[in-house]
Amino acid sequence: MDPDRDDLPVPRGPLADPALAGRAAAPRLRASWQRSQGYGVPPDEVIPVFTGSPDTGSLLYECAHRVLTDLQSAIANEPVSLMVADAEGLVLARLGDDPGIRRSLDRVHLAPGFTYSERNAGTNGLGLSLADRAPSLVRAGDHYCTDLRGYTCAAAPVLEPVTGELAGSINLTTWSDASSDLLLGLAQTAASATSALMLVRAGGRTVRPAPRGEVFSVVRGSVAADDGDPCVSAGWLAAVGEASAAVADGRVLAVVGEPGAGKATLAALARRRLPGRQRLLHARAPEDGDVAAWLELWTPELRDPGTCVIVSGSAHLPAWAAGDLAQTLAAARRAGRPQPFVLTAPEFTVLPDPLARLVEAVTEVPPLRARTDDVLPLARWVARQERHRAVDLTPRAARALEACAWPGNVRQLRRVVRDAAARADVVDVHHLAPEVLDGGTRPLSRLERLERDEIVRCLTEPGTTMTRVAEELGIGRATLYRKIAQYKIAVPPRSG
Repeated sequence: MDPDRDDLPVPRGPLADPALAGRAAAPRLRASWQRSQGYGVPPDEVIPVFTGSPDTGSLLYECAHRVLTDLQSAIANEPVSLMVADAEGLVLARLGDDPGIRRSLDRVHLAPGFTYSERNAGTNGLGLSLADRAPSLVRAGDHYCTDLRGYTCAAAPVLEPVTGELAGSINLTTWSDASSDLLLGLAQTAASATSALMLVRAGGRTVRPAPRGEVFSVVRGSVAADDGDPCVSAGWLAAVGEASAAVADGRVLAVVGEPGAGKATLAALARRRLPGRQRLLHARAPEDGDVAAWLELWTPELRDPGTCVIVSGSAHLPAWAAGDLAQTLAAARRAGRPQPFVLTAPEFTVLPDPLARLVEAVTEVPPLRARTDDVLPLARWVARQERHRAVDLTPRAARALEACAWPGNVRQLRRVVRDAAARADVVDVHHLAPEVLDGGTRPLSRLERLERDEIVRCLTEPGTTMTRVAEELGIGRATLYRKIAQYKIAVPPRSG
């Protein structure tokens, strides 16, 4: 890599603004000032970035607007402006009765339709909460742009309740001389209430638990190319070959694809197919918790050019952590120690900018629904891993597995097959989870899921008939057929 390229991570040189350079500040704020300077944000004014009318039909907008309307009524007559922005920093709505602060915010373009990310407006509460995925309070003189030093901003990120992804931010702004002691607490409460309301409006689905950061075991030794890889589809093999070539050339690789598709597995396989003794380290970024401790745990391995590091979940890293990691990698490469390094992400666009600038090759992993040739080999391999011996699949079970769309990809298949193999020596269709036979895409309520699961259980019992199923469920045959169509239940036909 050419160290003189202009797409290297944001520089961290001395701050040009003497007011900020001499100001004592928390590391998060100082890192944000340096990023703002690196982005080329003018220090004396906010340059308006207008992207058009915001989307007022989104779930985030509807839920946040409801929460902020209630909050506004609770703090009536206070000079506070309440805002919601999307994950890119686009302001979707702004509430507040105080005409003075409304006019003042209009002058600095903190209004619906304008973007207030760090990259556009420098250090501010809204932008910092999105960059670091953490509640942020930015007081008067802590703002990067002098135009904003008359305000204090408190913001908290809103997380999508099912996926855990960043949905946006709740931002409360007041005058710099007003009391701000409760401002951050109010922003956090509003963000939590917005996420909870999004969960209810989305159909009452349960919140996916956020995985903790992990550092997986280091692997040494020569590994055969086909060891631990049952996949045979053309799409998978092509992706492995492409990734192997990039890793062999010492290029920084990004492996992208849907959650659960096998991105980290492919990255590890690409490295382990190379000749000689191999060393792998897989680190998964925490969605919350002590990121500094997580980085401290494994980043010393970056000094070893013989170790291939795979980092998953970097989209969840605070901006300062992504910047520090990119700086470490870039410095090692400039020093002539090309570190084998792989990033995995759902899409290339969600990688933090400092890390994305280092990427020299991108490989996409096809989703499992596009790799039907891999479904049965994977299922048999998972079953063998579970029982430590071969487990048979009946023709009906095999047809059901191949017909499933697998929205959760290999991760979902692994869970389904492990559960079935733990209960039977020969897996038939009635051993499979109801979700395998459910072709619907609409989120179901708890009662609907119970009804669907009971219908599937009855339909998959050996020797059953439609008449017997209807009788057991206490409904007519016409109702049974209607329910099967409603839930898009696909039961493979019996052979013979």
